Amino acid sequence: MRAYTAVIEKCPDTGLFVGYIPGLRGAHSQGETLDELNRNLKEVVELLLEDGEPELETEFVGIQSVVVV
Repeated sequence: MRAYTAVIEKCPDTGLFVGYIPGLRGAHSQGETLDELNRNLKEVVELLLEDGEPELETEFVGIQSVVVV
């Protein structure tokens, strides 16, 4: 079992949740709910893994707040 970290945003134009997995080329999707997005991302990753373990292009490190005065 592998776990991946997804970055999730909400599109102001469509109201859809949009997510992608940093460093994993092609691992992006959208959904009307967070549950739907999670299912869609899981399906995309499973398809990508059919060809073997993909090499990550980058490594997710974390998030950081930037304060501007």
